Amino acid sequence: MSKRYRVGIIGATGMVGQRFALLLAGHPWFEVTALAASERSAGKAYGDLMATRWLLAEPCPEKLKAMLVLDAEADRDTVVGLVDFVFCAVDMPKGETRALEESYARAECPVVSSNSATRGLADVPMIVPELNAAHAEVIPAQRKRLGTKRGFVTVKSNCSLQSYVPALFPLPNVEDVLVCTYQAISGAGKSFETWPEMVDNVIPFIGGEEEKSEQEPLKIFGRVVRGEIQNAALPRFTAQCLRVPVSDGHMAAVFFRFAEGKKLSKAEILALWDGFAGEARKRGLPSAPQKFLRYFAEDDMPQTKLHRSLDGGMTVSIGRLREDTQYDYKFVCLSHNTLLGAAGGSVLTAELLCAQGWMD
Repeated sequence: MSKRYRVGIIGATGMVGQRFALLLAGHPWFEVTALAASERSAGKAYGDLMATRWLLAEPCPEKLKAMLVLDAEADRDTVVGLVDFVFCAVDMPKGETRALEESYARAECPVVSSNSATRGLADVPMIVPELNAAHAEVIPAQRKRLGTKRGFVTVKSNCSLQSYVPALFPLPNVEDVLVCTYQAISGAGKSFETWPEMVDNVIPFIGGEEEKSEQEPLKIFGRVVRGEIQNAALPRFTAQCLRVPVSDGHMAAVFFRFAEGKKLSKAEILALWDGFAGEARKRGLPSAPQKFLRYFAEDDMPQTKLHRSLDGGMTVSIGRLREDTQYDYKFVCLSHNTLLGAAGGSVLTAELLCAQGWMD
């Protein structure tokens, strides 16, 4: 694509906002022209703010350090005038987040969100580009509701879903899924320095996470009907989510069964995983991994430290597929929660929307 798009990062000072800054600083299609955060950060240089707040191993991009941070709410019109669309990763109550994102959309500025505030709305596409690119077809219906010609909101799914839903998506006739997720502390926007209580500790509860893990997959598996995304009835999901002492990378242990008489062989499942290529890869989008689903035959793989960053953190790693005594099969899987599961997946979604023409 020869066209370059001007983009903004709303919530640029948080952990996911920092991931956006790293990913976009050298992006071939996108140029960061606006940074915004809360009023507390407004008017200060991004580099000065990040001198004490930067949480990632990679350094803050030099080209963004001198940029002044705007107030995401009070300076909205200024931001809109500087960009073609924005990425949003704010840390606000859901009602305030939805109001903020829809205010940008109503100002004719498309929003690619990594927040959860609008995931339940039937006319807001929750896109995983490799899986459900066609859900962008609800955008005209959302524009009609918002009263816009160009503005809309699209959203990422919960980060933990990115490990197990892509592995299940290519398999036909799956009816029941039990999943236990083991989620990194960066999913809470924390590091070991800012959350020392997590060192040598496991917390068996993450507020709201189990509900998201059981409900959001049904929207991804759903279909567009008369301008709305109609959730799928199957598979049925039950989930338990634990916070574990890992910096990055969400792992899941998955148990599943097929409809009666529809059970696939292990060889058939492995072939479907190996041959799977979604819309993002077919279109050759810049952030699409060479191989979205990668299976490891070794019993002790995938491992978080070794495999979370495969292909820029955009690959789902799978292992230990075997038959189960109560379900048909079980396996483990892994994805990078702030890359594929948040900022990286949002950037890939934006690339898809640009390629489909929704940002023009």
